Amino acid sequence: MEKTIREGRAWVLLDEDNRLIENIDTDQIYHNAFLHITNTQKMGQYAFGNLKGWEDFPKKSRPGDIILAGRNFGAGSSRQQAVDCFIALGIGLIMAPSFGAIYFRNAVNSGFPVIKCPGLEELVKKKTIVNEDMIRVDLRTGEGRNLFKNIAFAFEPMSGVQYEIFQSGTLFQYGKKLNHG
Repeated sequence: MEKTIREGRAWVLLDEDNRLIENIDTDQIYHNAFLHITNTQKMGQYAFGNLKGWEDFPKKSRPGDIILAGRNFGAGSSRQQAVDCFIALGIGLIMAPSFGAIYFRNAVNSGFPVIKCPGLEELVKKKTIVNEDMIRVDLRTGEGRNLFKNIAFAFEPMSGVQYEIFQSGTLFQYGKKLNHG
């Protein structure tokens, strides 16, 4: 069964000037002090533990929540834990104008939805989406809606391959599916 619709509470990652936080790197997402943890289910409690003002995010978040961040989310190293911590928390997806290339690839390969929304800064500036608004997105069509304000917005839908990997669960599962036709 296809799972194209995601609905959840928005977490808009803002700085002191009420702008989307840009260049959030993998060390801010998942600090290197916790790299010794190998149980992915335990990684969630450390998400954003090194991002000023967001250290308590794991205690506030709920499964299905949607993170909205600034440009170049996931910059830096190829730290897989920076994806796995959000999977452990049950985060529904991350939306940003752009992502660090390695982070984006790690997320796609893990079947975790990361969505590019070039106009996100403007949506946040105009308060089309604020913290704790309920939003719905269709990963396939690129159509989003703030359910509280009944305002539509657009984003880049998943590419064909990204969508197929997401539907399969992981890149590994997608590969198995290809091999077995």
